[in-house]
Amino acid sequence: MTPSQPRALVTGGSGDIGGAICTALARQGVHVIVHANSGLARAEAVVEAIRGDGGSAEAVTFDLCDTTATRAAVEALLADGTISILVHNAGIHDDALMAGMRETQWHRVIDVSLHGFFHVAQPLLLPMARQRRGRIIAISSVAAVLGNRGQTNYAAAKAGLHGAVKSLAREMASRSITANVVAPGVIAGRLSDATFSPEQIRQTVPMARAGKPEEVAALVAFLASDAAAYISGQIIGVDGAMS
Repeated sequence: MTPSQPRALVTGGSGDIGGAICTALARQGVHVIVHANSGLARAEAVVEAIRGDGGSAEAVTFDLCDTTATRAAVEALLADGTISILVHNAGIHDDALMAGMRETQWHRVIDVSLHGFFHVAQPLLLPMARQRRGRIIAISSVAAVLGNRGQTNYAAAKAGLHGAVKSLAREMASRSITANVVAPGVIAGRLSDATFSPEQIRQTVPMARAGKPEEVAALVAFLASDAAAYISGQIIGVDGAMS
């Protein structure tokens, strides 16, 4: 990492979409901080791949649901320099029909996606405001736009991000800080491959295929760039016309 190099924190950066986002940002010359909740080995594998490609990255682990742990981790990262890009990609599924959903299922999913967003974003805002430059990008889901059977908790968590980001965009606009949401649909990877058959994808997605993690990452990388300085408060789908 060089002193003038921009830094990005990507939560959930060790997954399929998160890893693609980290790679895309690194290829734009950004030093990427790859976050994982506990899977340090996977985060370090993303870091090694980025470094092998000539990029700059490091791995961190902390629990986004733990306010104290997250704040301490963010403050430690800020001690090494400003973080001008936050991509909140972390999220989990724990699906069930709401009539039979356990309270723990409801809270756990919302804790990671929505409360985790507050825990990690809030301590970054004033440092971004002081440098008068920042990019905040939350990864949501088409489920937050359309709803999805068995995912009231997940859809609620991601839809909550939409309102939070739209409001945050208004709050931080005068400091040249943008805030946007990227809402993927069915994206190829470990989770979707185990959930959707090729026939289900053809029936559900108008483009009749799953998206690629790199297609999500390309949009995120653009929104993080200087070229997207006037785009804020938007919810942008990457879903093959599902929404």
